[in-house]
Amino acid sequence: MNETLERWSSRRAFILAVTGAAVGLGNIWRFPYITGEYGGAAFLLLYVAFVVLLGLPVMMAEILIGRAGRRSPMQSLGHLATHAGRSHHWRWLGLFGAFTVFCILSFYSVVSGWSIEFLVAAVNGDFVGQGAAEIGAGFDAFLADPGRMTFNHTLFLAMTMMVVAAGVAKGLERLNNLLMPLLYLLLLVLAGHAATTRGFGPALAWLFTPDPSAVTPTVLIAAMGHAFFTLAVGACALMAYGAYMPDHQSLPRAAAGVAVLDVTVALLAGIAIFSVVFAQGMDPGEGPGLMFVTLPVAFADLPFGALWLSLFFLLLLLATWTSSINLAEPMVATLQGWGLGRGQASALVGVAVWLLGLLSVLSFSTLSEVRVLFGMNVFELVTTIPPEIFLPVGGLLIAIFAAWVLPGHVALRALDAGPNGFRLWRFLVRWVSIPLTLVVLVSGLI
Repeated sequence: MNETLERWSSRRAFILAVTGAAVGLGNIWRFPYITGEYGGAAFLLLYVAFVVLLGLPVMMAEILIGRAGRRSPMQSLGHLATHAGRSHHWRWLGLFGAFTVFCILSFYSVVSGWSIEFLVAAVNGDFVGQGAAEIGAGFDAFLADPGRMTFNHTLFLAMTMMVVAAGVAKGLERLNNLLMPLLYLLLLVLAGHAATTRGFGPALAWLFTPDPSAVTPTVLIAAMGHAFFTLAVGACALMAYGAYMPDHQSLPRAAAGVAVLDVTVALLAGIAIFSVVFAQGMDPGEGPGLMFVTLPVAFADLPFGALWLSLFFLLLLLATWTSSINLAEPMVATLQGWGLGRGQASALVGVAVWLLGLLSVLSFSTLSEVRVLFGMNVFELVTTIPPEIFLPVGGLLIAIFAAWVLPGHVALRALDAGPNGFRLWRFLVRWVSIPLTLVVLVSGLI
């Protein structure tokens, strides 16, 4: 396959697109509850440190490969490996990445369907006057209803694939340019509202006053894993975006900008969420249920609580929408590399993801007792193995390819950071990021 003719129209478009890929459930849903579980500030500071030492160098490695190859992930890896005199079997890493995002998008679509359900309920004022028991029971009833779950899963996936089918400029770029600024505006509005609550001060103290005694091996590994997960590295999605990267754009500057924007979303979401939680005297360590049970209760008793809760679930929906669109792109690019048109590839990906997602939907009802592997049902399997095992494996192989397999002059040209910047990046990848990624992988396997 020849080099792709598609490009992002500007440097800003590329940064917004990669940010759209990175910002999603990891920032709005997972970051607050995992920060709550691991004690607040200690986890937060470690997470930011590992974004710099682990996530950012591997992110640059992944984008770099796509930029150097200017093809779909599978074709880029095969082309670059062959020209470097290495095995053409490296191309299978691109297929592995596509399979990883296939699994992740299948549950992403299901969980994003929950945000549609809760957005509608919040707009209707359904949570006003309800306690944790009532909201929790309503959530359980929704999960056990395959009809409603399937409808929301289908709606969200249709929204996603229609944008992908429209192409890079008319689909992905246009939507990212519209939704990413709107997402940040909503976050700023919610954080501004949080500043007016009595929980704002305690939330800031809890988030930004670290307790050294809270740093344990478990917290360290959790911070590494989240830094890896939140930047969307390891699945070749960013490799596909690197192929569309404009010429003469500094990759380190762009990647650093994405990392700053990604961490900012997590911080603003944490401030908005924990201010409300502390204002209501609730426990910040509520786990995954923080988003769909604790927050509706916390917002319900606030002035204009239904409005603020509606804005929050709109924010969550927008974040997951942009992220899912960007997750779907490497699968579509892979199929295009095999000769399919973008519309055909998008339809095929959409149907396949919908079918696997349907098994996740039924994991809460009809298939709730069916165990597929390691005692887990389908939903538990796809929310555990791909993020905790497949992503680190993919990230490790991507880092090895970029720092050890790819010829230095090719990587230097694609990085566009000058000789000193290149040497620093390659040192970090070889001697810091790769060992840390191995730690993340081994911890996921144990």
